[in-house]
Amino acid sequence: MSLSIKEASERLGIPPHTIRFYERKGLLPFLQRDPYGNRIFEERDMEWINLMIWFRATGMTVAELEQFVELAVQGDSTIPQRQDLLEKHKQKLQERQWELDRAFEAVNLKLAKYAEIQNEKRK
Repeated sequence: MSLSIKEASERLGIPPHTIRFYERKGLLPFLQRDPYGNRIFEERDMEWINLMIWFRATGMTVAELEQFVELAVQGDSTIPQRQDLLEKHKQKLQERQWELDRAFEAVNLKLAKYAEIQNEKRK
C-alpha cells in the first residue's frame, strides 16, 4: 500500500499542510519519496503520523515530539529515554485530567443549580 499525500491526508483526516509541517520539523524521519520527489506513505508512516497527531492532541509540544523522534531514530538503545519522556508527559496529562474533572464537576453543579431554580419558578 503506497499512498499519495492527498490519500494519506484523507485517510488520516488532516490537511496535507499538516503532514508537510511534520515532515519539515523532522517528525517523519522514515518517509520515502518516489523518483519524482513525491512523498510515498506506507502503513508504518500512517501509524507514525497518527502517533504524532495523538501526542499533539494531548498537548505534547513540537520540541518534545522532535526529541522523541530523534531518540526513536537512534534505535532501541534509547527506549529508556523515550519512556522517561512519555512518563513525564503522562504526569502532565494526569494533572490536566484532574483539572478537567474539577471543571466538569463545577459545570455540573452550576447546571444542577439552574435546573433547581427553573423547577422552583414552575411551581
